[in-house]
Amino acid sequence: MEEKTELLAQQQLDAYNQQNIDEFLGVYSDSVIVMTFPGDEVLYRGKEKMRERYSQLFRNNPNQHAELVSRMVKENIVIDHEYVTGRAGGQSIYAIAMYEIKENKIQKVWFVK
Repeated sequence: MEEKTELLAQQQLDAYNQQNIDEFLGVYSDSVIVMTFPGDEVLYRGKEKMRERYSQLFRNNPNQHAELVSRMVKENIVIDHEYVTGRAGGQSIYAIAMYEIKENKIQKVWFVK
């Protein structure tokens, strides 16, 4: 299971860096939930809302790239630590994203505040 879990996380990261919206969304559940951590504040729900947000992100940040610093995988959970460059305004950031995979799709995402 961990191998498939890690593969899905890598596929979405690769598609993100290529700014390929269809491949990026292909690994997500139609009913994906994106939240903050801690607190589980829901940022948005659903693949169509994700399409809107990431299509705009890719348009506004054509050079944005997330470099994987480290990854932890435990059963159906992946935690990625990334260094994100090429953002509008030029500010690079470190980001932490957590993914929960069920039924071969990413069902939940948490972004650490």
